[in-house]
Amino acid sequence: MGSYEGLGATLKPLQAPTKQFGITKPISMAGPMGADLQRTTELEKFLVDSGLYETKEETAKREEVLHQLRQVVKGWVKQLTRLRRYTDQMVEDANAVIMTFGSYRLGVHGPGADLDTLCIGPSYVNREEDFFFTLHDILANMEEVTELQPVPDAHVPVMKFKFDGISIDLLYASISCLVVPEDLDISDISVLHNVDEPTVRSLNGCRVADQILKLVPNIEHFRTTLRCLKFWAKRRGVYSNVTGFLGGVNLALLVARVCQLYPNAVPSMLVSRFFRVYTQWRWPNPVMLSPIEENELGFSVWDPRKNPRDRTHHMPIITPAYPCMNSSYNVSSSTLRVMMEQFQYGNRICGDIELNKVHWSALFEPYIFFESYKNYLQVDIVAADVDDLRAWKGWVESRLRQLTLMIERDTFGKLQCHPYPHEYVDTSRQCAHCAFFMGLQRKQGEIVEEGQQFDIRGTVEEFRHSVNMYVFWRPGMVIYVSHVRRKQIPSYVFPDGYKRFRPSRPTARMENSPKSFHEGEVSRAEHGERNHKRKHDDRVGVKQDAVLKKQSSCSPDSLVRSNSCLGSGDMSVDAVSDSQELTNAESVNLSNNRQDMLDRTRSPEPECASNSSVISSVASDGGSSEDLGSVSVAGCVDCNTRGARFEDTAFGTDSVTLVENTMARGNEVLQDERQKQLEPNGLLGMIPDSEGIVHSETVETPVIRRLSLASTA
Repeated sequence: MGSYEGLGATLKPLQAPTKQFGITKPISMAGPMGADLQRTTELEKFLVDSGLYETKEETAKREEVLHQLRQVVKGWVKQLTRLRRYTDQMVEDANAVIMTFGSYRLGVHGPGADLDTLCIGPSYVNREEDFFFTLHDILANMEEVTELQPVPDAHVPVMKFKFDGISIDLLYASISCLVVPEDLDISDISVLHNVDEPTVRSLNGCRVADQILKLVPNIEHFRTTLRCLKFWAKRRGVYSNVTGFLGGVNLALLVARVCQLYPNAVPSMLVSRFFRVYTQWRWPNPVMLSPIEENELGFSVWDPRKNPRDRTHHMPIITPAYPCMNSSYNVSSSTLRVMMEQFQYGNRICGDIELNKVHWSALFEPYIFFESYKNYLQVDIVAADVDDLRAWKGWVESRLRQLTLMIERDTFGKLQCHPYPHEYVDTSRQCAHCAFFMGLQRKQGEIVEEGQQFDIRGTVEEFRHSVNMYVFWRPGMVIYVSHVRRKQIPSYVFPDGYKRFRPSRPTARMENSPKSFHEGEVSRAEHGERNHKRKHDDRVGVKQDAVLKKQSSCSPDSLVRSNSCLGSGDMSVDAVSDSQELTNAESVNLSNNRQDMLDRTRSPEPECASNSSVISSVASDGGSSEDLGSVSVAGCVDCNTRGARFEDTAFGTDSVTLVENTMARGNEVLQDERQKQLEPNGLLGMIPDSEGIVHSETVETPVIRRLSLASTA
């Protein structure tokens, strides 16, 4: 994990003769030169032209929504005070205050940004019943409120909704006083007396934002720099705290530290220094704006010397308000690797900007995720309607980080994941659904033994099982996990709605390296693909085009049932030696008896299918030899089953043989399909072994359980 050098000194108050920002002296006190001022002007103009600033009308609307929300929570607290038979004077004095945090409080919010709010109420109004039930019902009955979604089991419990079109995240904190003063000082340590951990985390959103603004030398320079880097992080696919990347608070703390190190720098300089500093940062040494404070209140603070869990953190970014916590505990080794690659990319572009080789727009070129890997996991999320999908999607997205950690754990870090924090929707489909994708590759520089295999079937099954423990599960909420290759990526993920045929791009760290394949090799692979597919189609007796025509719509009951893996996510990864010669996986011939057995056990195929369900054999385009080796996908549950085998070699050519166990059958959809998914059911799984021979085995469809709220208390 690395060392925490000099951490002991930072835990003590610093004795500095003069005021300084931060726990160390600045790197440079230099101010801007003429060229720096010019680049700053150009940067600010670029940010304005990119639409990152809110109009006066939008700002006024946010303020009006905040005013209305304040009136709602005041009325809610007075109602509860009256119901609990407090005196008339208590009812009159009863109060709740709304405070903001996040981008709005820091002054860097843009059009359409969420409004992060905290409701602070008296000690007798609790979160579990009063906030998540009584206030929830009040909001649900308001015409101005839409898309209301409570998330009581989050690390920081939250209620999400739109108020007159403005997206709001509302937290609740009950402090230890009977009457909440209108001028409550949130920075006073007394607000933390006699409160629980979730309340501390809720209160710290506002406390941290205030501390950040106090600890930077120039607030306006900080805001411009942070606005720029938030935009950059979104464009480069590394802005998502829930997925294991950087969220708004993480970025704010990183930017604030750079402002402390260069107190007289202007935004163009600060952006450049940001990448220069963090490409050289020796993680897991922590980023801190102020010394870590101990306090008699006894809340745990981040300290790897005392807390074993803190030693496992990969990218500690410590909040400056007591109790000091690591705001980036979600970061994994895989997501840190991706962020370091993007820091290096930003550092290189900023160097070119300073040399006048490129303009600021080059820094914000979108990251081409679907050309950076040869292998992906596709996570399809389905629900009965859009309201259920909103809640179900939020839950699954919050668990994707666990899938990354599980794969790292079960492959000892040799198989790396790149979860992409964007959701995709196929607008041609009628059912409520969305999809997330994760890039997969072997760890760079890893020595691979011939025949070495990473079996992640159990890993994905464990993940799927944990997701299905969702407290608010409803019929129709289903998750499918599939292995797809670069050529099988569905067209709806591309901005233009179709795949652009161009040479594949290496990952960010390889962008200037020579290509790892030749056009001739790709041609031979494509020729082999066509011959291989014709042979397979002759045996199975199904034309690809006939199935493709049925992808235009689907029912809410089913989606992508014939993905490489649905539900269980069974797959194994063989790490292929670079010295292994180029091979193609041969199609597996099913005997008549085995094919008859499949026909008897399969259920009607839904109309909606992923690209992987209709491709019999594909030789994918080339890529880096450090990507995956061999992937087998089989033994699916909650669906019909099929097998797949993937071969990879040092030449960068893949080949896949998929054993089609089911085919679409017109518009047949069983009315009781959902009910069957909820009952244990033996299905015949076709499992290809390492020799490519298919074996049949019975797999159990696990029962998807709905837990009561009380069971998780």
